[in-house]
Amino acid sequence: MTIPNNSGSMMDNESLCLPCTPEQEAKIVKELTANSESCLKEGNFYFVISTRWFTKWQKYVGEETGEYELEEASVDEQSSTLTKAGERPGPIDNTDIINNEDGRDGGDLQLYRTLTENIDYVLVPQVVWEKLHGWYKGGPALPRQMISVGILKTLSVEVYPLALKLIDSRDKSEIIIHISKKASLKQLYEQVSALKMADPEKLRIWDYFNDCKQMALANSDQTLEESNLQMDQSILLDFQVDGFVSSRSGMDSTGNQLALVSMEPPRSSLTIAGGPSLSNGYGPDYGSSLYQGPTFGSASTDIEDARDSVRSAPQRDRGLAGLQNLGNTCFMNSALQCLVHTPPFVDYFLQDYTEEINKQNPLGMHGELAVAFGELLRKLWSSGRTAVAPRAFKGKLARFAPQFSGYNQHDSQELLAFLLDGLHEDLNRVKQKPYIETKDYDGRPDEEVASEFWRYHKARNDSIVVDVCQGQYKSTLVCPVCNKISITFDPFMYLSLPLPSTTTRSMTITVFYGDGSSLPMPFTVNVSKYGYYKDLFQALGTACCLESDETLILAEICHRYLENVKLGERKRFLTPLVTYLEDATNGTAIDLAVTRVLGPLKRKTFSSSNKSEGIKVNGSVSEESTSDCQMDTVVGDEFGGKNSEETELSFHLCITDDRGMSCKPISKDSVIKPSKIVKVILDWTDKEHESYDASYLKDLPMVHKPGLTVKKTKQESISLFSCLDAFLKEEPLGPEDMWYCPGCKEHRQATKKLDLWKLPDIIVFHLKRFSYSRFLKNKLDTFVNFPIHNLDLSKYVKSKDPSGGSSVYELYAISNHYGGLGGGHYSAYAKLVEEDRWYHFDDAHVTPVSEGDIRTSAAYLLFYQRVNTSKPMGESSGVHEDL
Repeated sequence: MTIPNNSGSMMDNESLCLPCTPEQEAKIVKELTANSESCLKEGNFYFVISTRWFTKWQKYVGEETGEYELEEASVDEQSSTLTKAGERPGPIDNTDIINNEDGRDGGDLQLYRTLTENIDYVLVPQVVWEKLHGWYKGGPALPRQMISVGILKTLSVEVYPLALKLIDSRDKSEIIIHISKKASLKQLYEQVSALKMADPEKLRIWDYFNDCKQMALANSDQTLEESNLQMDQSILLDFQVDGFVSSRSGMDSTGNQLALVSMEPPRSSLTIAGGPSLSNGYGPDYGSSLYQGPTFGSASTDIEDARDSVRSAPQRDRGLAGLQNLGNTCFMNSALQCLVHTPPFVDYFLQDYTEEINKQNPLGMHGELAVAFGELLRKLWSSGRTAVAPRAFKGKLARFAPQFSGYNQHDSQELLAFLLDGLHEDLNRVKQKPYIETKDYDGRPDEEVASEFWRYHKARNDSIVVDVCQGQYKSTLVCPVCNKISITFDPFMYLSLPLPSTTTRSMTITVFYGDGSSLPMPFTVNVSKYGYYKDLFQALGTACCLESDETLILAEICHRYLENVKLGERKRFLTPLVTYLEDATNGTAIDLAVTRVLGPLKRKTFSSSNKSEGIKVNGSVSEESTSDCQMDTVVGDEFGGKNSEETELSFHLCITDDRGMSCKPISKDSVIKPSKIVKVILDWTDKEHESYDASYLKDLPMVHKPGLTVKKTKQESISLFSCLDAFLKEEPLGPEDMWYCPGCKEHRQATKKLDLWKLPDIIVFHLKRFSYSRFLKNKLDTFVNFPIHNLDLSKYVKSKDPSGGSSVYELYAISNHYGGLGGGHYSAYAKLVEEDRWYHFDDAHVTPVSEGDIRTSAAYLLFYQRVNTSKPMGESSGVHEDL
């Protein structure tokens, strides 16, 4: 990658840099970032900065860092962190993310491969880097270029350029070169020739994947990505002398010279989708730039020789080929092995499916994904036990789904969802999708509405994927106000099942009553350790007997934002208060809200008439919000309009910014600008302490005591049925998923109930082991006890139509995930139905496994096939039979 030399301009900037306040630094960086993001284009440079240093800078300038304070951190450790939060950071330090420090320039400095953006590092535009470097110096600089990826030309920063091991055929010396995957083969030749100080015309570079000559790379404009070169693979350098290759790499096993003749890759005797298949998995248009080279024996080769037809593999070894790991592609290998061992797909893709390829579908991939998948499936079923390197398929995947490009670990379920959807669109038999306006439920029989919805769906979607993988569920919404019922019947391709957790945590929440009707009161509730805010809302609403016209607002008290600010002689103390106020347009409305929320704290020795004497309130922060806030301390209810005709406010109030840095006094006629959150500072004096009992605002119970209140029940086996029950149970929608009720003409927090209506031949269960929140990611290692034989779902199916087929299923594949979130390893179990035997597919390694060992806590995706009473499992299931 070419890196511009910015040292001179950066020095000029540094010499002109004058000391800035934290607020000025934050403003400058924000403006520069916004300007850069408004004119993104390919070729722009971004710089990598260690999150460890960048977080210190964010704290210094008062930006929200997004850090998650670990539960295990002690109070003393947190206090120590808070006192240092506002210190100016030292020089920029990227040493904790660099893998090698002996490179001469930024182009040679490489990052650790396991880093994650926004956790280990951040990306800033070049102008922001130059400004930060001017203020803080340090480094080293780690520039990375913006490239376009995928067919949609999505812009992305190439944090990890392609690393290739260049082997010199003369002396077998090796050197690692780094180059963008979007660079052309011509640029690769130029970089190698400069490195070797040789004429590019005298060089020949070979794709040396698996240390085996695959093909010569022509000096052309084809990109390295299009050439399917992979991270960390080898390339072989040959030197030509008088038209001959100088190394023994160009000789056959007897030492005879091999003539390098330009030729088209041999075409396959086995047609894929009715057309020619090339031996390397490329299309015919690649023939002009690629040469077929000699190969050497290898147990695992990328020469994906399609001349070996399905019939050439020993019958006993069919379907036992592994998939090579191309760099954190175990997630892809796991999902692919489950799909290529799906009996209806095996039958379909081993036949001629040419007529069903839909190249005109704007939602598809011009049939390329279906062809690539079909070719891969055929190779896996024809190569015996020889592992296949899915380089061509990975190239197609990166083109159409750039989110899976690169070499980071991904989710096998997300890939499965993309593949099923992509295969469906590429093989959709509907060439022109009709516009259909669905009718309302209107109390009609479920059977009539379900059949109508399915006809509408099939009129637009008709493929092998729909035939065997899509079912239908019934969704019922009920308005809590007018009891309006809405029923729809929607298709599904897999079911994502929650895992009922046996691990809980005890949380003590202090409830403040926004209308001043009661004193603050703590409530202790038990919620799932891996639960959501909605779980806390539900438990707390039950505990405090929440009425239908009352609202809970969760507010987190984040002390570090209160202690680091110095506003004159003011000192922050007590508990920040949160209330809910509609249409707070002036100071009087806020004054009234404060009066009401502090009403219960008024000492009995003072009468209400003392209010006219100008009693002031506390020096804590009151956040008045016109919408719900996701936080930890609870306040509730809504206020009415103002009822005071006083000329002065009851309290000394100041409106402040998000960070609490400014302080603008509020008067009766002060105009309050509409905002999601309005932060107000209340001044306490001796008179306020005499008027109000502040002890209720001191030392609130700790919400959650780390390590003490988390309790785990006795380990029990959670059944797949309990997961299904949790998925199908009736529950209220979350505040962020409000439903627009056609009866009320307003958004309502309706209750939702799902029921299974029509089951597909192939049903996939996704066990939701991963949970994500703003600051935390978790993986559940709960053991789920799932049936291998005779999974009977009849009690869950609401349709009574006998043509729906059997509701009994047999397990035939599992995608497993081992280890933690963001890493770990994927593998697959798959059953060869003809042998009635299970195998473990761990990338390139395939080993037999007993049926009794396939139930583990690593199970992530479960693949079941309907038991057809008329034919044994594994035979062609008749595409439209049960639909």
